[in-house]
Amino acid sequence: MGIHTDPAPKWFVEALAARVETGQVTVDGLTIAYRAWGEEGAPGIVLVHGGMAHSRWWDHIAPQLAEGRRVVALDLSGHGDSDHRDSYGLEPWTREILAVAGVAGIGGPPVLVGHSMGGIVSFAASRLYSESFAGVVLLDSPIRDMTLEEEMRAQGAPTRTEQKTYPTAEEALARFRLVPSQEDAEPFVIDHIARQSMRQGPDGWYWKFDTLRIGRERPIRNVVPKCRVAYFRSEHGVVTTELLAQMREQFGPDALVAELPAAGHHPMIDQPLAVVAAVRTVLEAWDLP
Repeated sequence: MGIHTDPAPKWFVEALAARVETGQVTVDGLTIAYRAWGEEGAPGIVLVHGGMAHSRWWDHIAPQLAEGRRVVALDLSGHGDSDHRDSYGLEPWTREILAVAGVAGIGGPPVLVGHSMGGIVSFAASRLYSESFAGVVLLDSPIRDMTLEEEMRAQGAPTRTEQKTYPTAEEALARFRLVPSQEDAEPFVIDHIARQSMRQGPDGWYWKFDTLRIGRERPIRNVVPKCRVAYFRSEHGVVTTELLAQMREQFGPDALVAELPAAGHHPMIDQPLAVVAAVRTVLEAWDLP
């Protein structure tokens, strides 16, 4: 996917210019990084990115949810600016969410909003630490026995064994890809996310996520949520109607379930304002600030 630099709309420019705080917390001896918007001490939201992504995927979403709220986006271990682990799993990632929620200035139990793998992690957190969260919103997350990354590998997707470096930032940007691939995307969103997905090392530019480990985590089986659930399936995402029917049984009869029209698996990239509207609607329906 090529990176374009088309003029960004006003709402996007203003979102990136919004005041943001950065912080860190230690979990299992690792440094976990996070970003926060809005008033400290206000009721809040924790945004959880997908596999091979990072907190900056929410830069244009979080400020639009921060009026009267504290909105926090973390880098799960192995992603973004957080440390890498020797091995990954949903349970340590849920501990990272819990730790960030506890130190980032959120008043009371937050709502978790998770995309793809981040939704699977958030769903697990709602089971393991249900009293610590006010609810969970899932965006095109395939809640099943295998994570999306595991299934792709089982179907023959290539497994990287070493960190790939590029001599220049522009060459790295030209190689940026969404996983799974997605044709429709707002170019200004893609450009921002891609530029925040890499860092420079002594031998060149490389992606921030841990290429040696990601996709080898084992899921928590038979998770049953103990807090409120809202699920948004992307019309052109990875969740089939058959899988959604199976998941609805796990969510329970009171879950809110809807579809994001025209959205691909990464709705914050091709339908960002629809994501904002969806989360705002859920908070209103749940009578949360």
